[in-house]
Amino acid sequence: MRALVTGANGFAGRHLVQVLVEGGSEVFAAAGPARQDGYHLHLDITNSESIARCIEQSKPDVIFHLAGQAFVPTAIAHPLETYDVNAMGTFRLLEAIQDYIGRTKLAPTMVLASSASVYGRVAEATNPLREDYPISPVDAYGASKAAAECACLAASRSYGVKAIVARSFNHIGPVQDRRFVVPAFAAQLARIKCKIDEPVMHVGNLDAERDLLDVRDVVRAYAALAQSGKPGEIYNVCGGVPVSIKTILRSLIQIAQVPVEVREDPSKLRATEVRQFYGDNSKLRALGWKPTFTLERSLHEIFAEALEEAGQQTERTAR
Repeated sequence: MRALVTGANGFAGRHLVQVLVEGGSEVFAAAGPARQDGYHLHLDITNSESIARCIEQSKPDVIFHLAGQAFVPTAIAHPLETYDVNAMGTFRLLEAIQDYIGRTKLAPTMVLASSASVYGRVAEATNPLREDYPISPVDAYGASKAAAECACLAASRSYGVKAIVARSFNHIGPVQDRRFVVPAFAAQLARIKCKIDEPVMHVGNLDAERDLLDVRDVVRAYAALAQSGKPGEIYNVCGGVPVSIKTILRSLIQIAQVPVEVREDPSKLRATEVRQFYGDNSKLRALGWKPTFTLERSLHEIFAEALEEAGQQTERTAR
């Protein structure tokens, strides 16, 4: 399989490239100008010519579209940029695919990495969320992903583009940006263990319950959808089990084995946050996919990575 991966230098993108290469695929990893080392193609998702050039150079059987603004606070703070990247970037890619099909008669499958944020603020009684639950995004990030989904479904139904929507819930794992809650906790605890910071944890809402899946299971789901998913369909990519942020923190503290004081930080609270949010993954499981990473394993690996980073900082400071 020849695969083009947009956003290949992102959190999920790096893991997807690795999974595809290990599976024997020929991978064309496309990334922006900030981190081109080791990537085959330069991609600017806001530029139609750049997108068309990547498709022409890779001649893919499958396009995994992961490029986008993924950090919700940044997306909310810069809505126009978010729409341009997440929504319009997807429109540009679909337009390029349609043109490619028209010229070559080759129709690559496209897997869009969307987000469960499109569901918006939901009542607890609606959990676990199924793909047919009405979407109602409450911020620029969710709305931009909803627009991207609609574009893919329309292109599939009306223009012959074999587009599949992977609606991912929260995912965690190695190399995740420290701005996200789990690696942020791990980084704080690692710095405390290395005696860089005082033994105080600054946290947001610990009562929230989320559906967490290891990123390596997420990208395995993307690969499964490319092989067996039905064009024009939406698939929840999730673990199907809610876990409280308090449980995550307690587990990480136990792994770190350090005494800490936990303080709530108002700046880390979101006005639109729902208490419980998890999905139904039965549609994805029907394709033969299932999670393989336990939460405990993921947390151990995340903390080990954070501890190594903190240890390196301690060594540099001691020199």
